[in-house]
Amino acid sequence: MPDEYQVMAFARYGGPDVLRVATRTANAPGPGQVRLRVRAAGVNPLDRKLRAGALAEWLPVELPYVPGTDVAGVVDALGAGVDGIRVGDEVFGKAQSGSYAQQAIARAERIAAKPADLSWEVAAALPVAATTARHALAAVAVTAGETLVIDGAAGGVGTLAVQLARRAGVRVIGTASEPNHAHLRSLGAQPIRYGHGLARRVAALAPQGVDAALDAAGHGSLPDLIGLVGRADRVVSLADTTAQQLGARFLSDEPDDLPAVLADVAALAAAGEVRLPVTTYRLVDAAVAHADGETGHARGKLVLLAD
Repeated sequence: MPDEYQVMAFARYGGPDVLRVATRTANAPGPGQVRLRVRAAGVNPLDRKLRAGALAEWLPVELPYVPGTDVAGVVDALGAGVDGIRVGDEVFGKAQSGSYAQQAIARAERIAAKPADLSWEVAAALPVAATTARHALAAVAVTAGETLVIDGAAGGVGTLAVQLARRAGVRVIGTASEPNHAHLRSLGAQPIRYGHGLARRVAALAPQGVDAALDAAGHGSLPDLIGLVGRADRVVSLADTTAQQLGARFLSDEPDDLPAVLADVAALAAAGEVRLPVTTYRLVDAAVAHADGETGHARGKLVLLAD
């Protein structure tokens, strides 16, 4: 690993153009940590919100800041106390330092081995999407034969939540822009348009009602979703912090068995049993990826390639 490496960082809050190339000095991993030579990094909605300053009041960052959590790469150094991982291992998971970089630090308990048949870009797309989708489905306690509504079903979390729910025998109604309806059908979901009139469109497909709902978009649909389900405790939002005021749950934590969830979903992806569309960009084009993500029409996940 070279003494210096490139990152994409922002020194002030603002639009995608505040993301600029910067140089950092390599650090040794601390106790319980590993250092990775990053091959790919996933782009998440949280990254864009942090960059824009939308969360500055309750989740401030120290500027200049390197965003990114999703990471896939090769272990090149081990901190004290790390067992079961070797230099040269190909891994993926959640970075402790920003993953929009050629090098990143991760805690050993937040990564898993990358299956040999899984591409770097898909591995980097999975961590947040896979763990959040699994955690959200567990939170709404949806079971075979029930009907689940996912608002924002074409994004990374939504795409995986649809497939994991369908594998469990759950009927899924998913919202997306019309260009993404064929994508949702291919995953086994019944697509509808999001936005005004959502409750009416869902009721037309499920006149008997729905059992649970997942808000993956944060566009103000929670009152409609709660009304459709008929109870707030089986409605979870990943993006609307007002959920708790309405009696629903705002999911901000992660599953306790994170490495196991990562390994399980990665195995499904490597076997082709679940799929996650990925659009790739060069690391230095992170601003373009952010701009594309903010259109609201991106399908699956956006991923930066560090090499």
